[in-house]
Amino acid sequence: MKKLLLLFVMIGTTMSLSAQIKGTVVSNNQPIEDAYIYNQTSKSHSHSNQLGQFEISNTNVGDVLLIGLLGYEKQEVTLTDNLIANLVIDLKPKAFMLDELVLSQPTDVLSSIVQIDLETNPINSSQEILRKVPGLIIGQHAGGGKAEQLFLRGFDIDHGTDVALSVDGMPVNMVSHAHGQGYSDLHFLIPETIEKINFGKGPYYSDHGDFNTAGFVDFRTKSSLDNSTISFTAGQFNTLRTLGMFNLLENKASQNAYVALEYIETDGPFESPQNFDRLNLMGKYNAYLNDNSKLGLTVSHFTSKWDASGQIPVREVNNGNISNFGAIDDTEGGYTSRSNANVQFSTILDNDIAMQSNVFYSKYNFELYSNFTFFLEDPVNGDQIKQKENRDIFGLNTQFNKEVNYNSFDVNYTAGLGLRFDDIKDIELSHTLNRKTTLDYIQLGDVYQRNMNAFVNAEIDLGKFSITPGLRLEYFNFQYNNKLSETYDLQTNTEVAVLPKLNFQFNQNENLQWFLKSGIGFHSNDARIVLNNEVDKALPKAYGVDFGNIWKPTQKIVLNTTLWYLFSEEEFVYVGDAGIVEPSGESERYGLDLGVRFQLNDYFYFNTDATFTKARSLEAEDGEDYIPLAPDFTLVGGLSVKDFHNFSGAINYRYIDDRPANEDNSVAAEGYFVTDFNLNYSFNKHWKLGVIIENLFDTDWKETQFLTESRLQNEVAPVEEIHFTPGTPFNFRTTLSYSF
Repeated sequence: MKKLLLLFVMIGTTMSLSAQIKGTVVSNNQPIEDAYIYNQTSKSHSHSNQLGQFEISNTNVGDVLLIGLLGYEKQEVTLTDNLIANLVIDLKPKAFMLDELVLSQPTDVLSSIVQIDLETNPINSSQEILRKVPGLIIGQHAGGGKAEQLFLRGFDIDHGTDVALSVDGMPVNMVSHAHGQGYSDLHFLIPETIEKINFGKGPYYSDHGDFNTAGFVDFRTKSSLDNSTISFTAGQFNTLRTLGMFNLLENKASQNAYVALEYIETDGPFESPQNFDRLNLMGKYNAYLNDNSKLGLTVSHFTSKWDASGQIPVREVNNGNISNFGAIDDTEGGYTSRSNANVQFSTILDNDIAMQSNVFYSKYNFELYSNFTFFLEDPVNGDQIKQKENRDIFGLNTQFNKEVNYNSFDVNYTAGLGLRFDDIKDIELSHTLNRKTTLDYIQLGDVYQRNMNAFVNAEIDLGKFSITPGLRLEYFNFQYNNKLSETYDLQTNTEVAVLPKLNFQFNQNENLQWFLKSGIGFHSNDARIVLNNEVDKALPKAYGVDFGNIWKPTQKIVLNTTLWYLFSEEEFVYVGDAGIVEPSGESERYGLDLGVRFQLNDYFYFNTDATFTKARSLEAEDGEDYIPLAPDFTLVGGLSVKDFHNFSGAINYRYIDDRPANEDNSVAAEGYFVTDFNLNYSFNKHWKLGVIIENLFDTDWKETQFLTESRLQNEVAPVEEIHFTPGTPFNFRTTLSYSF
């Protein structure tokens, strides 16, 4: 009898020890993050962390685990005593297939869908990086060297004022920038190094703060390379591109490293050559210090210079004085550079608390010459301006994560701290002549801006239903030293924002997911706005709500639908081109986002996203309440083919409708529909030949448009009308790549 009791005790002890087990998910010796682990016996589930590790409760010997992640073959593992002691899952890569997507499995379904878009139709240029985000439209209007203009959810975001961008935890947006708040130049990111794109729309995410009004986009670069690659591209307009990506350590289990280099030059389609060139260098190293820690170092350098034809008035094109690709002032252009160092550290602390940290530094220079009004202000020398700055950015982010099982439900706790300091020397706005002579300074000073933030988030998993309350705290310190003042003139101010969030999710079944998101964000402002005595609300709040679903009616189709609303207390705009502040008052935006993904078969994949928006000012009379350049309707999508008899490629389209160029909609910015095409043929596993055609049907289109008052040298009176930068005409390039 005693022996029988002892046997029951031993069995009970074994079962209690195995009720909660730990394991690791890897592929090619590299840890896999966000893999889904599902116990088919107990119905408990988990996800792997940044080190590939997971912990799953209610699990015993004999249970069957299902492990899956888009882009990898699913595995089933039956637990034994030996596996429980050393559970390592090695996933094998495979093609991304939409029919394998189970809506209840990914941590973020929409980002997973975009990952399928990225894998089936890779990015071919830096211009396409942000186009992967559903509903986000970009426009270039300064010769390729200037950051793109962005549009999202009824916002003319300019160069990044209301969308937060980051790369590997390092911010891209520039606070209090010489050209405009939030200026985001992503050209330092080599497209082929992108591994994953995470995004979210609206101010609903406690781990994102400054600039996250319309949304955020986080890019993650590859930890390692499967192969080394060299490619050469040549095309019209004297276009050349060279890319080299080299795997240095053969992806060892303990460490890996690679370097990447990109060089581009082009004259563009303009009558005055752009003389554009850009150089990108990047190196990344990762070391796994032990079973619980990973250390990563990324360094990069980017430099670019260009000449530009600038925005031209419609009247000069209509009267035949210049063509679409002509210029009024072809001495515009600029120079910019950015050097980055980013150290990332991940570890598992006591009590199974996962920690992720990164410390970053950026050295940034910017110099831009523009002329928007020609001879309006200075009829002799012209109105050319120079915007210039020299900036150092220091920062760190730390995030803690802990999963706790309360028997009847699970809670995933997340908390984080962040710090960013921008030291901006000689931020300048001046009146210049021919990019050589400074005629007078309009603004000149130093900006010191600090931002400290903290957040806490709790994802309460009740099975099919989850609730995620969150809270974010933002602290800003603004300082500006006006160097044009005859006496020492240091202006200072501090601002604090408390931002609650509350999100709900309901997985009705594995093919239908509902969500309700709500939260408060704020409109990000330049230090010179905050320090303006006439500004009452330095960090005006934005209140938003999203309601929608993701539905998979068949194994090969996924539909997503979102109704959304956003109210803004105020949208101050610092006009960097004039050095003035423009308040716009209260506003509201609401609309509908629609998305379709259709996997026709193993080779062909279709995606499209449409956004309907109504954006209005609430402090203007009806009919005079339009928000200039806010899009009403956008449509993007394409059809791609992958590995069909060694062919891969895509035909992609983007459309934006006519939109108001002023407050009473008496002048419209013309819409456009543009189609791009690319096709690659793999001769074998080493050689690949590709072609890229921008604007396949040679559409005559205006990429960016502004209602501007200007005066030409021979004109007596100024004229207010649309000024535009022409979109690229038919443009053919070919690429030869070798992988080894």
